[in-house]
Amino acid sequence: MNGSRIAAVGHYQPAKVLTNEALAGMVDTSDEWIMSRVGIRTRHIAGPDEPVDELAGHAAAKALAAAGLGPEAIDLVVVATSTAVDRSPNMAARVANRLSIPSPAAMDVNVVCAGFTHALATADHAVRAGAATRALVIGADKMSDIVDWTDRTTCVLVGDGAGAAVVEAADSDVPGIGPVLWGSVPEMGHAVRIEGTPARFAQEGQSVYRWATTKLPPIARAACEKAGLTPEDLAAVVLHQANLRIIEPLAQKIGAVNAVIARDVTESGNTSAASIPIAFSKLVERGEISSGDPVLLFGFGGNLSYAGQVVRCP
Repeated sequence: MNGSRIAAVGHYQPAKVLTNEALAGMVDTSDEWIMSRVGIRTRHIAGPDEPVDELAGHAAAKALAAAGLGPEAIDLVVVATSTAVDRSPNMAARVANRLSIPSPAAMDVNVVCAGFTHALATADHAVRAGAATRALVIGADKMSDIVDWTDRTTCVLVGDGAGAAVVEAADSDVPGIGPVLWGSVPEMGHAVRIEGTPARFAQEGQSVYRWATTKLPPIARAACEKAGLTPEDLAAVVLHQANLRIIEPLAQKIGAVNAVIARDVTESGNTSAASIPIAFSKLVERGEISSGDPVLLFGFGGNLSYAGQVVRCP
């Protein structure tokens, strides 16, 4: 078999919910100000005793359970994250240890908000090449650790969580994970940053908005073409959940007129690499899309990187 498919998905978010009203007691903002600019109502915030690998482990365990698999079935773990504190052991090794996965290849991918779609493509390529038979692909970030909670332009945006997918080998003639279309704009990489000691998240919001809403629609349409589909064929579009004011015009310009548009950002905020798998998992969980439906996953953000592929709903 030299194809791959998503067998199951799962997600996890911390129990603590931070509302706009609560944020207004911490920084100079209001529910009206936040909703009018980014469309976020709530976000989930992890506690000091909830590290990134714990969030990732919970999401991965749910995906494994949904696939009806045990940890011994996994031979590759890929974790997309930009909020790992330590260099080694990496998040993938920590998650594998948490789940008692016996001897997987374990790697992290740091492409910030486009991390999950890059990680999914990496696993897809490994499975197609025969280097792996079944992979756990996880997007997990704890953005609350790297935001300046006195800066109202960024602290209102972020949330914490993780989402995961089980990727397995499939016949190449069965639709599964489509070809990835990925790239970046390195000269504009400064527009989204996690820099310094301690590391802090910052961005040039207007530059990111203009880039996302003008440059990305034709790239997303081209990702559909690589899968042999048109935007009109899509059952759902799951964009990086950055800001509702980016998601809605971008989805409209892609032209997916028949698709469900994921708007999880309203309840989860921007969870960086976790945003796409969380939103995708919720659409599946709520029954808003059905098994076999074509779904465009499209990540974009840090480095001004992007990656998108059409996948079939598990």
